[in-house]
Amino acid sequence: MTMQPDLYDVVTRGRMFLAAGDPTTAAGMLTQAAALAPTDRAVHTDLARACFDSAQLGRAETAFRTLVELDPTDAWARRGLARTLRRLSRRDEASAQDRIADALDA
Repeated sequence: MTMQPDLYDVVTRGRMFLAAGDPTTAAGMLTQAAALAPTDRAVHTDLARACFDSAQLGRAETAFRTLVELDPTDAWARRGLARTLRRLSRRDEASAQDRIADALDA
């Protein structure tokens, strides 16, 4: 019988690694947390940051898109998505997300 990891412990450890400057390890922990809490915006926010900071851009895009799906009015998530898309050389898509974020911030 395999025990499921405790969400609180996984998130706490992931955030610890993120704060310590190890976004790669944090991303692994926070990926587990996101699987345990698929609609938790705070978990996906931390996951998006960890993936972006560790240059796991495909995973960062997925995490930011999840945040946008969970809350389409989240300008921060849209700006993060735009930055990620820009780093992936998808400038047109990035510009569209920036325009939406601008409108949300207005």
